[in-house]
This record gives sequence, C-alpha cells and structure tokens, in this order.
Amino acid sequence: MSRLAVLGASGHGKVVADTAECCGWETIEFFDDAWPGLLRNGAWNVVGNTERLLAAVHEYDGVLVAIGNNRVRQAKLDQLKAAGAMLVTLRHPDSTVSRYATLGEGSVVFAGAVVNADARVGSGAILNTGSSVDHDCLLGSCVHISPGARLAGGVCVQDLSWIGIGACVRQLVNIGSQVMVGAGAVVVRDVPDKVTVAGVPARLFDGS
Repeated sequence: MSRLAVLGASGHGKVVADTAECCGWETIEFFDDAWPGLLRNGAWNVVGNTERLLAAVHEYDGVLVAIGNNRVRQAKLDQLKAAGAMLVTLRHPDSTVSRYATLGEGSVVFAGAVVNADARVGSGAILNTGSSVDHDCLLGSCVHISPGARLAGGVCVQDLSWIGIGACVRQLVNIGSQVMVGAGAVVVRDVPDKVTVAGVPARLFDGS
C-alpha cells in the first residue's frame, strides 16, 4: 500500500482518510469538485476534482469514494470503474469482520463496526462507526449503515438505502431499495422501496 486517492473532501472523507492511515496507506490525496476553492481537508491536501482524478487513476495504488449521498457515491464509483480505477475496500483495524463475511469493492468499515459470519455486503457500502451487521445479512450496493445502527440476523437491505444513526432492524426483515430509516427507529416489519420510515416501531413517514 502506498498512494490512495479519495474522492470527496468532507467530514466523512476525513474518517475515510484516517481509517486508510490506520490500514497502512502512506500517501492519501483528496479530490473534490469544490477544488481549487478547497485545498485542504483536515490534515490532507485536496489536489483536484473528479475530472482530474479520472485522468490520473492509474497513478494511484487505490481509489475510494468518500461521499455520503448513496446515489452520488454510486455514480462516482461507476465513473471510476469505467476509467479503470483500482477500487479498494477499507477495514479499520478496530473493526471486527468475520472471515466468512464478504465486503464489496469500494466499501468502508469504520472503527467499532462488527460484521458477522456469512453477511454479504455489496460494493460502495458504508458501515459506519460502531454499527453491527449480524449473520446472514445481505446488503446491496451503496448502502449506508449509520453509526450505532444494528441489523439483526438475516436482514436484507437493498441498493441505495440508508439506515439512520442508532436505528435497529429486527431479524429477517427486508428493507427495499432507496429507503431512508430514521434515526433511532425500530424496524420490525418489511419496508417497500423508496419510502422513509421513522419511530418506534417504525412507520411510514409523510413529513407532517
């Protein structure tokens, strides 16, 4: 491991870069579409935008997208893959990932997160600080499991869904694609595609 490019110079990006350092990456450089107005992200330099990264992907030993918005992250990952980027997966050394679990390319697992046996995590997923994904869970692409969220065994979370901070999902529940689960929600039944649920127990949220 030597040189890592991170697309997305945000607070989330700082945690990605810090995790990368803990994993042994020696040089970490950010790219962000706010460049050149944005030149630093905490301890790290911002050296270009998406266009510059796409032109330089072969200069890096690894590339990762650090954008919290699931749909935007997926679009940027698709661009980078098409350009031949070497997408990497990061696992913080203070996380616990079963050797029987699988993590898709471009995913990140932050400190304190737990991924148990036979869980399958798709590409571009974020398993945030202190979250847990129990046995036999199935996570689609570009899913975000927020800090402290808990998925019991056999939960399915489909593409582009977001599980809010501190939320809990009962075993064997299926959460559709492009779903937003509110902070602290307790999900005890299946959730259809493209809705927001919140509360204890979680119910459809209409914004009123």
